[in-house]
Amino acid sequence: MLQKYLLSRCSKQASWNYNSSVGSKRSYDQFTTIQASFHASATTSQSEVLSDRVKIESDSKGICHVTLNRPEKLNALDMEMFKALSNVGQKLKEDKSVRVVIMSGAGRAFCTGLDVPSFVKNVGRENPLPQLLDRPEGEHANLVQQVGYQWRQINVPVIACLHGMCFGGGMQIALGADFRFATPDCKLSIMETKWGLIPDMSASVTLRELVSIDVAKEFTMTGKIVSGDEAACVHLITRAVADPLTEAQELAERLVERSPDAVALSKQLYQSTWRAVPEEYCLTVETELQRQLLLTWNQVAAAGRNFGWKIPYFQRKK
Repeated sequence: MLQKYLLSRCSKQASWNYNSSVGSKRSYDQFTTIQASFHASATTSQSEVLSDRVKIESDSKGICHVTLNRPEKLNALDMEMFKALSNVGQKLKEDKSVRVVIMSGAGRAFCTGLDVPSFVKNVGRENPLPQLLDRPEGEHANLVQQVGYQWRQINVPVIACLHGMCFGGGMQIALGADFRFATPDCKLSIMETKWGLIPDMSASVTLRELVSIDVAKEFTMTGKIVSGDEAACVHLITRAVADPLTEAQELAERLVERSPDAVALSKQLYQSTWRAVPEEYCLTVETELQRQLLLTWNQVAAAGRNFGWKIPYFQRKK
């Protein structure tokens, strides 16, 4: 009864619409103006909308802009967004004309994580967990992991441009990129513990390459929100800059001047040698641990606290 009641509450309230938490309007206006100018000025050889959730636009140099396109929901992740991102990743893996990928979010945020109400509203009618967590035969990653992990599998540099907010699943998508540029006032968080969960979208692979284990634990256990400036100090992002898209475009222009083979194998070199633990093992452990948490008393209690319900936690099982 408790679980059903809280899930019902979740579905009726705004999930990730943190309008009051977004950075200054000036910063947002500046970012969207620059974003529009890149799309308008590019010599476009390919422009696609694989779904209404994600847009792709490539120029004649092979610089591909991937835009999360659900601005009315701050690009929160529903099932359609998961599937659209996975489809985009598969397409980019196969497209040899792409030299660099620049990823950004339309509207006021990069991505605010899971769109909780979109999943819980169908509880009792359809269980989304198998689609999200089951791993296809022969694949390292399940669907939720794939949308973060796939950027590592694309043999070109991937640059994530972050503004507004980058929370939870959005943060894990950004962690899969090779470079992350964020506005100084962007808010970033590995937020899963707020919902009584762990980050299970490939963070066990990507985060370990960026920060020390104590920093990873602090961010994960507390779900703390930091600014772009703070994130740069602990190497969660590459750097904080006033105009992430301009910075990304300038880097992309330099990268396309280099041998595509040398760039691709440089990426492969470091990803295959930087850490010794097999990535497949990390991804498997993520899913196994998450399954132990989902819809338990303590996980539902943690989620309920976001809606003002001070439900006591049970003693931990392990």
